[in-house]
Amino acid sequence: MPTSWAKATAIEQLDAQTYSANLSDDWCIGSGKRPPFLLLTPRRINGIHLVPNGGYVTGLILQVVYTHFNTTLSAQYQPHTIALHVEFLRRTQVGPAIFKVQNIKLGRQTSIVHVRMSQDGREEVVAYVTNSNMDTETGVSFDTEYALNPQPPTVDLAKLEKDEDENWFSTKKMPFAEFRKATSRVTFHFPRSGQPAPSMADEWLCHSDDTPFTQTSLGFVADMFPQMIENYRDNKTQGPFWYPTLLLNLDVKKVLPREGVKWLRVRVQMKKIVNGRLDLEVHVYDPEEDLVALSNHVGFVADASRNLKERRKDNKL
Repeated sequence: MPTSWAKATAIEQLDAQTYSANLSDDWCIGSGKRPPFLLLTPRRINGIHLVPNGGYVTGLILQVVYTHFNTTLSAQYQPHTIALHVEFLRRTQVGPAIFKVQNIKLGRQTSIVHVRMSQDGREEVVAYVTNSNMDTETGVSFDTEYALNPQPPTVDLAKLEKDEDENWFSTKKMPFAEFRKATSRVTFHFPRSGQPAPSMADEWLCHSDDTPFTQTSLGFVADMFPQMIENYRDNKTQGPFWYPTLLLNLDVKKVLPREGVKWLRVRVQMKKIVNGRLDLEVHVYDPEEDLVALSNHVGFVADASRNLKERRKDNKL
């Protein structure tokens, strides 16, 4: 049975600034079996390497920071992450990880911490995270009348639950799901009329095990979308590809209910793909169609075989 989000992001506090976790292979990109599409690439695969999904790693960081602000920094009373910047220095892997948290700036309204994640003595991910208390925030509010363009189709979530919505349909399995195991942890619903553009995708998401999305899920949700770049590649001469995240930013606008929500809607868009590097802009909305978070990514487009190769001794990607 696949590992649940709560279990996959479970954190143990080792001391006031050190935390540990065990990264699950259920939330990875990569497979213990060679996927059929690798027959398309001439490069011989010498080994298998399971790489935890970048959004999953981001969720672990959010859980570490949540724990830190509810233990070591509980006096700050700032439980909510409002901004996060993550740099993926090296490939992560399944298994134990250590997180070191450094208090950078402790303030009345916001506080900032620096998180460093390491495995087997390698520093692999670093992040700066800003926390506040969104329940007690005060200040001006204005309606900017911002709206997505084009607007996604309307939805009836009661019908979507049964896969009977007239505008959205459920994808039972994403392409190469055995290789991209993390995609199996959610159920994707796409517009029946098709996506608005090759560089853009709309979706409604729910966990495949029906557990709710919580605040620490936002990093994962912001990294779950169809591989739009596949719309552009020449199947005969290009790819298959792996899309490692270089960096991820998250701007949280709203606190989800404590019990979480079953559904979240996502709009993701690419603006430029050049020299093996791409950008992603992500909008996350709740069931009330209220903006919950914004995210921006910088990523690489690499040959899929690089994901499956054994880690090099020099620790490069």
